[in-house]
Amino acid sequence: MKYLILVAFIGIFASLAAALFFMQRNKTDEQARARKMASALGLRVGLSIALLAGILLAWKLGYIQPTGIAAGQ
Repeated sequence: MKYLILVAFIGIFASLAAALFFMQRNKTDEQARARKMASALGLRVGLSIALLAGILLAWKLGYIQPTGIAAGQ
């Protein structure tokens, strides 16, 4: 499970870096650059939501256990 979470974080970071690359790229074709940047940021949002849903599902199914301070203390 740790490896899946790590891969998801790497994917989120990579799409954020891609959006930065498209933002800083040659400014000759503004619309194509903006479209690529928006799709990279949309992918980042989708990966973040999928990661959160996956963590919650893994917790509900018992694949991961919370650690730290117990609830109610």
